[in-house]
Amino acid sequence: MARVYNFSAGPAVLPEEVLEQCASEMLDFHGSGMSVMELSHRSQWFQYIIDEAEADLRDLMAIPDNYQVLFLQGGGSLQFSAVPLNLSANGVGSGKADYIITGNWAKKACEEAARFIDAKPVASSADKNFTYIPDCSDLPIREDADYVYICENNTIYGTTYKKLPNTKGKVLVSDVSSMFLSQPHDVKSYGVVYGGVQKNVGPAGVVIDVIRKDLIPDHELPGVPKLLEWKTQADKGSLYNTPNCWGIYVCGLTFKWLKKQGGLSAMKERNEAKAKVLYDFLDESKLFHGTVRREDRSLMNVPFVTDSKELDAEFVKEATDAGLVNLKGHRTVGGMRASIYNAMPYEGVVALVDFMKRFEAAH
Repeated sequence: MARVYNFSAGPAVLPEEVLEQCASEMLDFHGSGMSVMELSHRSQWFQYIIDEAEADLRDLMAIPDNYQVLFLQGGGSLQFSAVPLNLSANGVGSGKADYIITGNWAKKACEEAARFIDAKPVASSADKNFTYIPDCSDLPIREDADYVYICENNTIYGTTYKKLPNTKGKVLVSDVSSMFLSQPHDVKSYGVVYGGVQKNVGPAGVVIDVIRKDLIPDHELPGVPKLLEWKTQADKGSLYNTPNCWGIYVCGLTFKWLKKQGGLSAMKERNEAKAKVLYDFLDESKLFHGTVRREDRSLMNVPFVTDSKELDAEFVKEATDAGLVNLKGHRTVGGMRASIYNAMPYEGVVALVDFMKRFEAAH
């Protein structure tokens, strides 16, 4: 069966080399006589897997020693709760945080935080349907805020921060799910940086947190479930309970693949080249046009539309028939969206643009 070009926003395309290694080791991991999906998380085999994955991630991201790496469950959405609960000094009801709302996920994170603490939006791009990043150079950050929160790349709307906000000395928390490991991350600029891996790193079911160690509470938090306390997992090396063993294994293979490609600087160059092919066409096209302010365009998620919903639907159907799948835009936006993550080859973006040119010529 021929593989298609999968432009899904997540779960998303994985490197074929990684999938092939998964297949080759499916029945027997390193002579254990067992699949990774059968290994005990308390075994020496899995300890090797998670230790190797963390070491490679630290190398890729240049993570300083004073930052903790956690492989967790619940996806990025569970961190919407964990972040306010852990960064508030005394648990539920005790903290304050300022949120920059640039899309669905930042909005949901703020709403969830407001269940536990005083969470306040201090900037938003909702006035133009999240098609730009607001000016974050002089925000009304509260003096007693525990942290400032952003979703750094907006999967649905296709925007990304080109410069981190001025937090006026407050801890910066960033959800990088849909740009994770697509370019270098200056970890020291964040107090907490986390990402669900299903968009750019691995299969659904794992979220990776990188947390400055002094931000992990050293005591039990009143009213906070034990599994939501970062200290619980930090103390046990992400193995307090049974983790997503398979997901962590695949992430580890992807880390090695990224290192083999030349690391995150090389990936940024590749991602810029891919995005340029698509954006250059959209800027010239008479039929298709992008929906995001040019200076805020994402390298990972590219939404675009025609002037007709019927034509949008026709394009998605014909593209699918041509092996260019999952191009339908998010239900809140409509149109189309091409997610061109690390594992999407340059040839896939070229194939998409060639198809768009043929479709435009026919209409």
